[in-house]
Amino acid sequence: MFRFSKFLLASFFGLAFQKLISQNQFAILEKNHNEGAKDLVHELNASNDTLMLKCNKTIDYVYAINSEYKREIDFYNNTNNLSIPLKQLTKGKHVFVVSHSKKQIVFVVRVLSDHRTLALTTQKEVTSISN
Repeated sequence: MFRFSKFLLASFFGLAFQKLISQNQFAILEKNHNEGAKDLVHELNASNDTLMLKCNKTIDYVYAINSEYKREIDFYNNTNNLSIPLKQLTKGKHVFVVSHSKKQIVFVVRVLSDHRTLALTTQKEVTSISN
């Protein structure tokens, strides 16, 4: 009976730890809550790996500066909706600037995970690529 209870206890902690590890976030969004930024809806998708931008006015451009002051994202577009994949960003803090109708809205996205590597299998060899 004692061995069975130890087994149950170890199984419970193992499954709980696995559940915690598997639900780590990819990124965290620090929103801009100013009154001037209410026109822009900036959210992360359900898996936290894509930034969703929506605005009732046209978004002119979007760029992001990392903690080393380098631009990693630089989009010039004229749409109201924009989805930006965050997997192409390096790990760390990124300051996003979104320009629309002569306003610049600034917010922060913190990428918590490194790039993930995918394994592609062919008939006789395995190659890996980065996202």
